[in-house]
Amino acid sequence: MTQRCVAVLGLGEAGGAISRDLAAAGVRVRAYDPLPRPADGLISCTDEADAARGADLVLSVNSAKAAEDALRAGLPGMAEGAVWADLNTAAPALKRRLDELAADAGVAFADVALMAPVPGKGLSTPMLVSGPAARAYADLLGPVGARVTTLDAPAGEAAGRKLLRSVFFKGMAAAAVEALYAARQAGLEDWMRGHIAEELAGADEAFAERLETGSHRHATRRAEEMRAATELLTELDVPPRISEASRAWLVQLAGEPAPEQ
Repeated sequence: MTQRCVAVLGLGEAGGAISRDLAAAGVRVRAYDPLPRPADGLISCTDEADAARGADLVLSVNSAKAAEDALRAGLPGMAEGAVWADLNTAAPALKRRLDELAADAGVAFADVALMAPVPGKGLSTPMLVSGPAARAYADLLGPVGARVTTLDAPAGEAAGRKLLRSVFFKGMAAAAVEALYAARQAGLEDWMRGHIAEELAGADEAFAERLETGSHRHATRRAEEMRAATELLTELDVPPRISEASRAWLVQLAGEPAPEQ
Protein backbone atom coordinates (compact mmCIF):
# COMPACT_ATOMS: atom_id res chain seq x y z
CA MET A 1 0.00 0.00 0.00
CA THR A 2 1.27 3.48 -0.90
CA GLN A 3 2.21 5.50 2.16
CA ARG A 4 -0.29 8.25 2.83
CA CYS A 5 0.92 11.83 2.83
CA VAL A 6 -0.85 14.49 4.90
CA ALA A 7 0.02 18.17 5.08
CA VAL A 8 -0.59 19.96 8.38
CA LEU A 9 -0.79 23.75 8.34
CA GLY A 10 -0.46 25.08 11.86
CA LEU A 11 1.60 23.38 14.56
CA GLY A 12 0.03 24.84 17.66
CA GLU A 13 -1.61 22.80 20.39
CA ALA A 14 -4.07 20.98 18.10
CA GLY A 15 -2.02 20.80 14.89
CA GLY A 16 1.11 19.76 16.74
CA ALA A 17 -0.62 16.88 18.54
CA ILE A 18 -2.40 15.64 15.42
CA SER A 19 0.74 15.82 13.28
CA ARG A 20 2.76 13.84 15.84
CA ASP A 21 0.10 11.13 16.00
CA LEU A 22 -0.05 10.93 12.20
CA ALA A 23 3.72 10.50 12.00
CA ALA A 24 3.61 7.84 14.72
CA ALA A 25 0.96 5.99 12.68
CA GLY A 26 3.31 5.81 9.70
CA VAL A 27 1.86 8.73 7.74
CA ARG A 28 4.28 10.99 5.86
CA VAL A 29 3.59 14.45 7.29
CA ARG A 30 4.51 17.65 5.48
CA ALA A 31 4.22 20.47 8.00
CA TYR A 32 4.21 24.23 7.86
CA ASP A 33 3.84 26.93 10.49
CA PRO A 34 5.39 30.40 10.30
CA LEU A 35 6.46 30.17 13.96
CA PRO A 36 6.89 26.74 15.61
CA ARG A 37 9.60 24.47 14.27
CA PRO A 38 8.21 21.09 13.13
CA ALA A 39 8.87 18.22 15.51
CA ASP A 40 11.19 15.37 14.63
CA GLY A 41 9.63 13.00 12.11
CA LEU A 42 7.83 15.76 10.20
CA ILE A 43 8.89 17.18 6.85
CA SER A 44 9.47 20.90 7.30
CA CYS A 45 8.02 23.01 4.46
CA THR A 46 8.54 26.61 3.45
CA ASP A 47 4.90 27.67 2.98
CA GLU A 48 1.36 26.37 2.52
CA ALA A 49 1.76 25.48 -1.16
CA ASP A 50 5.02 23.66 -0.48
CA ALA A 51 3.35 21.63 2.28
CA ALA A 52 0.41 20.74 0.02
CA ARG A 53 2.61 19.37 -2.78
CA GLY A 54 2.23 15.62 -2.99
CA ALA A 55 -0.24 15.46 -0.09
CA ASP A 56 -3.40 13.37 -0.29
CA LEU A 57 -4.97 15.53 2.40
CA VAL A 58 -4.26 19.01 3.74
CA LEU A 59 -5.31 19.83 7.31
CA SER A 60 -5.68 23.55 7.98
CA VAL A 61 -5.34 23.85 11.77
CA ASN A 62 -4.30 27.48 12.23
CA SER A 63 -7.17 29.83 13.11
CA ALA A 64 -10.47 30.97 11.65
CA LYS A 65 -8.86 34.35 10.97
CA ALA A 66 -6.10 32.73 8.91
CA ALA A 67 -8.21 30.02 7.25
CA GLU A 68 -9.01 31.78 3.98
CA ASP A 69 -5.49 33.12 3.49
CA ALA A 70 -4.09 29.65 4.16
CA LEU A 71 -6.41 28.12 1.58
CA ARG A 72 -5.56 30.69 -1.07
CA ALA A 73 -1.84 30.23 -0.40
CA GLY A 74 -2.06 26.45 -0.41
CA LEU A 75 -4.21 25.86 -3.48
CA PRO A 76 -1.35 26.21 -6.01
CA GLY A 77 0.35 23.18 -4.44
CA MET A 78 -2.70 20.91 -4.39
CA ALA A 79 -2.49 17.73 -6.41
CA GLU A 80 -5.42 16.41 -8.44
CA GLY A 81 -7.77 14.45 -6.20
CA ALA A 82 -6.34 15.85 -2.96
CA VAL A 83 -8.66 17.01 -0.17
CA TRP A 84 -8.51 20.30 1.72
CA ALA A 85 -9.89 20.00 5.26
CA ASP A 86 -10.45 22.99 7.50
CA LEU A 87 -10.32 22.03 11.20
CA ASN A 88 -10.62 25.54 12.59
CA THR A 89 -13.52 26.57 14.82
CA ALA A 90 -15.36 29.02 12.61
CA ALA A 91 -18.82 30.21 11.66
CA PRO A 92 -20.68 28.11 9.08
CA ALA A 93 -20.61 31.03 6.64
CA LEU A 94 -16.79 30.92 6.57
CA LYS A 95 -16.79 27.17 5.98
CA ARG A 96 -19.17 27.65 3.05
CA ARG A 97 -16.92 30.38 1.70
CA LEU A 98 -13.89 28.07 1.88
CA ASP A 99 -15.83 25.32 0.14
CA GLU A 100 -16.70 27.70 -2.69
CA LEU A 101 -13.08 28.80 -3.10
CA ALA A 102 -11.88 25.20 -3.11
CA ALA A 103 -14.55 24.15 -5.62
CA ASP A 104 -13.58 27.00 -7.95
CA ALA A 105 -10.05 25.57 -7.94
CA GLY A 106 -11.27 22.00 -8.50
CA VAL A 107 -10.40 20.88 -4.97
CA ALA A 108 -12.70 18.82 -2.72
CA PHE A 109 -13.38 20.41 0.68
CA ALA A 110 -14.15 18.99 4.13
CA ASP A 111 -15.53 20.99 7.04
CA VAL A 112 -14.12 19.33 10.16
CA ALA A 113 -15.33 20.11 13.67
CA LEU A 114 -13.15 18.90 16.53
CA MET A 115 -15.75 17.90 19.10
CA ALA A 116 -13.52 17.70 22.19
CA PRO A 117 -10.27 19.29 23.41
CA VAL A 118 -7.32 17.93 21.42
CA PRO A 119 -4.66 17.77 24.19
CA GLY A 120 -4.41 14.22 25.45
CA LYS A 121 -6.42 12.87 22.52
CA GLY A 122 -4.60 14.07 19.41
CA LEU A 123 -5.72 12.17 16.33
CA SER A 124 -8.34 10.28 18.37
CA THR A 125 -10.23 13.50 19.13
CA PRO A 126 -13.84 12.97 17.95
CA MET A 127 -14.29 14.69 14.60
CA LEU A 128 -17.58 15.61 12.91
CA VAL A 129 -17.21 16.19 9.17
CA SER A 130 -19.47 17.62 6.47
CA GLY A 131 -18.95 18.93 2.96
CA PRO A 132 -18.21 17.28 -0.41
CA ALA A 133 -15.09 15.48 0.83
CA ALA A 134 -16.44 14.26 4.19
CA ARG A 135 -16.37 10.61 3.16
CA ALA A 136 -12.94 10.93 1.57
CA TYR A 137 -11.63 12.51 4.77
CA ALA A 138 -12.92 9.59 6.82
CA ASP A 139 -11.44 7.08 4.38
CA LEU A 140 -8.03 8.74 4.59
CA LEU A 141 -7.77 9.22 8.34
CA GLY A 142 -10.01 6.52 9.80
CA PRO A 143 -7.53 3.70 9.07
CA VAL A 144 -4.75 5.51 10.97
CA GLY A 145 -6.70 6.09 14.16
CA ALA A 146 -8.95 9.12 13.64
CA ARG A 147 -12.45 9.00 15.16
CA VAL A 148 -14.53 10.43 12.33
CA THR A 149 -18.31 10.80 12.07
CA THR A 150 -19.52 12.03 8.70
CA LEU A 151 -22.61 14.06 7.90
CA ASP A 152 -24.32 13.79 4.53
CA ALA A 153 -24.58 17.55 4.52
CA PRO A 154 -22.89 20.62 3.01
CA ALA A 155 -19.88 22.42 4.40
CA GLY A 156 -20.86 24.50 7.41
CA GLU A 157 -23.11 21.87 8.96
CA ALA A 158 -20.36 20.34 11.09
CA ALA A 159 -19.21 23.81 12.17
CA GLY A 160 -22.77 24.77 13.10
CA ARG A 161 -23.23 21.73 15.29
CA LYS A 162 -19.96 22.41 17.10
CA LEU A 163 -20.90 26.02 17.78
CA LEU A 164 -24.33 25.06 19.08
CA ARG A 165 -22.54 22.66 21.43
CA SER A 166 -20.23 25.51 22.40
CA VAL A 167 -23.18 27.68 23.44
CA PHE A 168 -23.98 25.07 26.07
CA PHE A 169 -20.52 23.93 27.14
CA LYS A 170 -18.80 27.31 27.14
CA GLY A 171 -21.85 28.92 28.69
CA MET A 172 -21.90 26.26 31.40
CA ALA A 173 -18.18 26.75 31.98
CA ALA A 174 -18.63 30.51 32.29
CA ALA A 175 -21.46 30.00 34.80
CA ALA A 176 -19.27 27.62 36.81
CA VAL A 177 -16.41 30.13 36.84
CA GLU A 178 -18.70 32.93 38.01
CA ALA A 179 -20.22 30.74 40.74
CA LEU A 180 -16.77 29.62 41.93
CA TYR A 181 -15.46 33.19 42.00
CA ALA A 182 -18.40 34.22 44.15
CA ALA A 183 -18.14 31.14 46.38
CA ARG A 184 -14.44 31.84 46.91
CA GLN A 185 -15.26 35.37 48.01
CA ALA A 186 -17.87 33.97 50.40
CA GLY A 187 -15.50 31.34 51.81
CA LEU A 188 -17.58 28.51 50.28
CA GLU A 189 -15.42 27.37 47.36
CA ASP A 190 -15.07 23.73 48.47
CA TRP A 191 -18.82 23.45 48.98
CA MET A 192 -19.50 24.98 45.56
CA ARG A 193 -17.06 22.65 43.78
CA GLY A 194 -18.66 19.63 45.40
CA HIS A 195 -22.14 20.85 44.51
CA ILE A 196 -21.23 21.39 40.85
CA ALA A 197 -19.65 17.94 40.63
CA GLU A 198 -22.69 16.31 42.25
CA GLU A 199 -25.13 17.97 39.84
CA LEU A 200 -23.10 17.09 36.75
CA ALA A 201 -22.59 13.49 37.88
CA GLY A 202 -26.36 13.02 38.04
CA ALA A 203 -27.10 14.64 34.67
CA ASP A 204 -29.03 12.59 32.12
CA GLU A 205 -31.50 13.23 29.29
CA ALA A 206 -34.32 13.92 31.74
CA PHE A 207 -32.11 16.43 33.57
CA ALA A 208 -31.44 18.26 30.30
CA GLU A 209 -35.15 18.39 29.52
CA ARG A 210 -35.91 19.77 32.99
CA LEU A 211 -33.44 22.60 32.43
CA GLU A 212 -35.56 23.79 29.51
CA THR A 213 -39.08 23.06 30.71
CA GLY A 214 -38.38 24.33 34.22
CA SER A 215 -36.99 27.59 32.87
CA HIS A 216 -40.20 28.21 30.93
CA ARG A 217 -42.58 27.03 33.65
CA HIS A 218 -40.92 28.96 36.47
CA ALA A 219 -39.44 31.86 34.51
CA THR A 220 -40.96 34.66 36.60
CA ARG A 221 -39.87 33.19 39.93
CA ARG A 222 -36.43 32.30 38.64
CA ALA A 223 -35.91 35.77 37.17
CA GLU A 224 -36.50 37.20 40.63
CA GLU A 225 -34.11 34.61 42.09
CA MET A 226 -31.39 35.67 39.64
CA ARG A 227 -32.01 39.32 40.49
CA ALA A 228 -31.21 38.45 44.09
CA ALA A 229 -28.17 36.45 42.92
CA THR A 230 -26.81 39.47 41.03
CA GLU A 231 -27.18 41.55 44.16
CA LEU A 232 -25.23 38.95 46.14
CA LEU A 233 -22.42 38.83 43.60
CA THR A 234 -22.25 42.62 43.54
CA GLU A 235 -21.86 42.61 47.33
CA LEU A 236 -19.05 40.07 46.92
CA ASP A 237 -17.32 42.29 44.31
CA VAL A 238 -17.83 39.68 41.57
CA PRO A 239 -19.21 41.05 38.27
CA PRO A 240 -22.54 39.19 37.75
CA ARG A 241 -22.14 38.78 33.97
CA ILE A 242 -23.68 35.33 33.61
CA SER A 243 -26.22 35.92 36.37
CA GLU A 244 -27.43 39.12 34.69
CA ALA A 245 -27.66 37.36 31.32
CA SER A 246 -29.61 34.51 32.93
CA ARG A 247 -32.04 36.94 34.51
CA ALA A 248 -32.57 38.71 31.17
CA TRP A 249 -33.32 35.37 29.46
CA LEU A 250 -35.79 34.40 32.17
CA VAL A 251 -37.56 37.76 31.93
CA GLN A 252 -37.98 37.16 28.19
CA LEU A 253 -39.12 33.57 28.67
CA ALA A 254 -41.75 34.73 31.17
CA GLY A 255 -43.49 36.54 28.33
CA GLU A 256 -43.29 33.69 25.81
CA PRO A 257 -45.32 30.48 25.46
CA ALA A 258 -43.46 27.30 26.39
CA PRO A 259 -42.30 25.29 23.34
CA GLU A 260 -44.26 22.17 22.45
CA GLN A 261 -42.52 18.96 23.46
